[in-house]
Amino acid sequence: MYGLSRPFLFLLDAENAHDLSLIALRAAHGLHLSPLLATPPKPLPTKAFGLTFPNPVGLAAGLDKSGAHIDELLAFGFGFIEIGTVTPKPQSGNDRPRMFRLRRDQAIINRMGFNSVGVDALVHNVERAKRRGDGLLGINIGRNKGTPNKDAAKDYLHCLRKVYPLADYVAVNISSPNTSGLRELQEEQALRKLVGCLRDEQEALAGIHGKRVPVLVKIAPDLDEGDIDAAARVLGDLQVDGVIATNTTVSREGLVDTRHIDEAGGLSGAPLMASATATLRMMRTRLPDHIPMIGVGGIMEGADAATKQAAGAVLVQTYTGLVYRGPALIGECVEALRRRKEARSGALPLE
Repeated sequence: MYGLSRPFLFLLDAENAHDLSLIALRAAHGLHLSPLLATPPKPLPTKAFGLTFPNPVGLAAGLDKSGAHIDELLAFGFGFIEIGTVTPKPQSGNDRPRMFRLRRDQAIINRMGFNSVGVDALVHNVERAKRRGDGLLGINIGRNKGTPNKDAAKDYLHCLRKVYPLADYVAVNISSPNTSGLRELQEEQALRKLVGCLRDEQEALAGIHGKRVPVLVKIAPDLDEGDIDAAARVLGDLQVDGVIATNTTVSREGLVDTRHIDEAGGLSGAPLMASATATLRMMRTRLPDHIPMIGVGGIMEGADAATKQAAGAVLVQTYTGLVYRGPALIGECVEALRRRKEARSGALPLE
């Protein structure tokens, strides 16, 4: 069904198409038509961060920033979805247009800029969600545009406290290229200070709420090897629960579709696959073995998901691939990972 609607959606401005898709998805879910859009995959239970995911394929942050479409998205059969990025106060983000398709590259450039309903509104939406089924929920948190980095910890702590009771895990976004200065928080001393504050608060909240919610850190694909060494050192020392590799890239290397190549923003989709996977692999070799990783960036087919796992990911996420391929991509990725697991266990011959 998505194959029939995609040509129409691609006639629209990319952000308008995004908004219309979510409206249509809600209507289809309300009419119990979700099974016509996607057949949920068979379970492939996967353990990470002390949690059991019904399958290892998730939705990356950015599609549902407000948490208003949790039930509809989980009905596709994702093992988990990540909502956000959410900021403490509502903010409109950058001026439009701020999202551009590069069709020949199967890519998107966005400079949304953490457009956010604010954490209180997101919490309200999460509380209203029915969350039927086994799919888990991650909530991605960030700082407001007007908050200087010296005060960033206050924003992240505020969001962490608000979402902690509702999230299965919390992702800390310090790697978006679309909020001025945000990526500076990945520098070693800034990272140590911020993550140290969050880890202390995480332990305090665990005592208050009687449960320990994992906190993950999401990194950029544009870090050089020295930056990765430093980040791994900090994240390992502070014993974070997990790392997400990666966010979007500012690189335009290798693009064929040049119509929007000069637009500022983060690039996602097929061209990101190589650099995101290389960052994942390098980070995996530097982190302690007990810190799991989520691989994201450039997954356009099942084989890409398997490549992420081979590079060290336990779980994978997609977003731009969903835009170009539709919800059938979810089951394709789950089956590719199932075949890889069976092959590694000896149930199937290695290809």
